[in-house]
Amino acid sequence: MPAAAHWHGWREIRADLRSSIGVVLALALAGVPAGLLWWWLAPRADFRITNAGPVVIGNPSEELLVGDDVVFTLILAGLGLLAGAAAWGLRRHRGVATVVALALGATAAAVVAWQVGELLGAGPTKAQLADVGARVTTALRLGGPPALAVAPFAAVFAYLVPVLVARADDLGRVSSGDSPGTAPPAQGEPGQARGGALDGALDGP
Repeated sequence: MPAAAHWHGWREIRADLRSSIGVVLALALAGVPAGLLWWWLAPRADFRITNAGPVVIGNPSEELLVGDDVVFTLILAGLGLLAGAAAWGLRRHRGVATVVALALGATAAAVVAWQVGELLGAGPTKAQLADVGARVTTALRLGGPPALAVAPFAAVFAYLVPVLVARADDLGRVSSGDSPGTAPPAQGEPGQARGGALDGALDGP
């Protein structure tokens, strides 16, 4: 096996540490727009407060809570797939540290999206429920916490698929002294090298 194919261990992880921290922070921040998107797209029901109690407006779906979870899961899956594909594009930093950063960052993004969505989609207060004639909206809640695992799974999956089909043992990783697309210097044919040495020996001093 060529020397370039060997994993450089902790030296490689230390070299990728800064970029890995950036991946985690970027994904954690991406959880904010993901939470906003969940709050905007998730189905919810409106009620009118009457003397007899809340009265539903329209015909909301009976599977309202399930719909909230489905929308949340789809958003996290899309975020994870985009994150994994983008991380693979970081040719200089392909390696173990990037995979760990993807998993941690996508998990943080899922938690942030969850909290942002529920904060913006908070249910009506007691004062609102006591205000006859007021219109209130049901709270946005995540019914299945295991949905949080969708983002890291999708991110790592999107990253590992190119790994499985990569032809190079080093995954196309760019070393610190090289730039993408740099080709190794061409070497002469063995026969030409021997011929040049033989000609020099025959010519004499």
